[in-house]
Amino acid sequence: RGENNETKEEKKDDRKAILGTWSRDSKKFIFQKRDLRDIKDLWVINSVSKKRPTLETYKYHMPGEQEYYKNELLIFDIPSKGVVKVKLDTIKQQSISVYRAPIKKVNQDDKFKPSLLLSKKNKIYFNTISRDRKKLDICVADINTGEVTVLIKERFNTYIESKDLVLFNNEQEMLHWSERDGWAHFYLYDTKGNFKKQITQGSYHVDDFINIDEKERVLYFTANGINKSQDPYYAHLYRINLNGTNLRSVNSGDYNTSISMSDSNKYFVSNYSRVNTIPKSELRNNNGNVIMQLETADLSQLFATGYKFPEPFKMKADDGITDIYGVMYKPYDFDSTKVYPLIEYVYPGPQTEAVAKSFSIRMNRTDRLAQIGFIVVTLGNRGGHPDRSKWYHNYGYGNLRDYGLADKKYVAEQLADKFPFIDIDKVGIFGHSGGGFMSTAAMLVYPDFFKVAVSSSGNHDNTIYNSWWSETHHGVKEEIDEEGKISYKYKIDVNQELANNLKGHLLLVTGDVDNNVHPGSTIRMADALIKANKRFDFMLMPGQRHGYGKMTEYFFWLKADYFSKYFLGTEPINIDILEMNRNKPKG
Repeated sequence: RGENNETKEEKKDDRKAILGTWSRDSKKFIFQKRDLRDIKDLWVINSVSKKRPTLETYKYHMPGEQEYYKNELLIFDIPSKGVVKVKLDTIKQQSISVYRAPIKKVNQDDKFKPSLLLSKKNKIYFNTISRDRKKLDICVADINTGEVTVLIKERFNTYIESKDLVLFNNEQEMLHWSERDGWAHFYLYDTKGNFKKQITQGSYHVDDFINIDEKERVLYFTANGINKSQDPYYAHLYRINLNGTNLRSVNSGDYNTSISMSDSNKYFVSNYSRVNTIPKSELRNNNGNVIMQLETADLSQLFATGYKFPEPFKMKADDGITDIYGVMYKPYDFDSTKVYPLIEYVYPGPQTEAVAKSFSIRMNRTDRLAQIGFIVVTLGNRGGHPDRSKWYHNYGYGNLRDYGLADKKYVAEQLADKFPFIDIDKVGIFGHSGGGFMSTAAMLVYPDFFKVAVSSSGNHDNTIYNSWWSETHHGVKEEIDEEGKISYKYKIDVNQELANNLKGHLLLVTGDVDNNVHPGSTIRMADALIKANKRFDFMLMPGQRHGYGKMTEYFFWLKADYFSKYFLGTEPINIDILEMNRNKPKG
């Protein structure tokens, strides 16, 4: 994706360097050969390139297209220069991922970090996932012959999430992460594929493997939702015996935590905060005892400007049962006797909900907007974040347009009922990418509720977004005819179908060389609104990809002006954006 690169465009058909994974003795490396010739081309035109506008061409697979890339996993022998194919069915439409050895903490800052196979014993551990993402096979291949043995099979009704395999105990045992019982947990197998034990279990989400103490047979991992009195998104470090006993927390506190553990498993650094606390860092041992306080962030200059922390909140989803978590941002001069427009910043997921859990400078896209005179909130929705139950995460499967909208509306109504300073007649919404898609959908599904939206780079038409994201999270139907031929069917509701519903003020924005969410998605939305005889606003960001690069600040003020015009009744009296000119270098 990256920056515009005319030289890269000129060389797009040249042979590319391969990405290989080395055997531990450096005598062989493993690589994938991917045949993209059947994948159709897509294009963007860089109108601001020098001399002449430039056509950029790239391969882009869209949902429901029958053509698919072909994968081969190959073993190259250095001494003989021979190649052996890993014995896989290359006809199947599937992806292949080779498990690699983790980088030790002591080597993470090295300039050269070799990519090594997970196994030290001339074995290639890898997985294959079917195109519909419902079938996962964890396999091992002989590095000399390419013969394959399937060790673990997973079969789901919705899409499968996967994480790295862990080998230990002289490669006699392996740790497998799975959501097979409705929650993410670790399962113990031997390396012949025989199931031994479910190690973690319960209504909580195991997030990441941290380390194993093989001598003590203790597993260290991070998880969400074990402490039911806390926000379930707050991550903590835990330890448990490999026989499934003695689960306990190794770091405490009602905070979201980032962990970095030593290779020896004896110590770890814990960086912790909430959106409404000062970030701190401490060193602990593997029993959870604090060894020393390392650092506390200095926010004194920020507080001197009048800054106030945002406020976390918890409300109910539209079902009246599920807890939804969010954050509220207020103006620095907030006055509870006044009323303020409410603006939601949204991202529907399913890979995240874009609701901050730790204090971070990345909160500025919401915090800055609030300072103009709005109450700005971020909040989750069923079908959003993966760090809860499988049911919560997959709630939107098969309904990728509308699934999160009812929760966004219902939480806004609850907030207005609880806080009299919120004007429920002035509710706005904005988002980027999936959030651009969602904010426009909100305006069209609930046109009497959401009054103003700024939708940037939205995948309004998921029939032309990339197949991996669209087919994974919405679903694609695999059909097999009498002759055994497989075909794929994809159908999804798109925003254009609801163009007639628009009542409020909508600003659509896109970069003209966006090769992630193609600008055609926003243009199709504009086309539908024009044909529906609707007034709306449209901004093209010249020469910009999916992110707006050096035009990001311009876009912020465009958005701020738009909400100010329709909610506060104020419009800029100066053509120049004075706030940007103040920071412009002189001379």
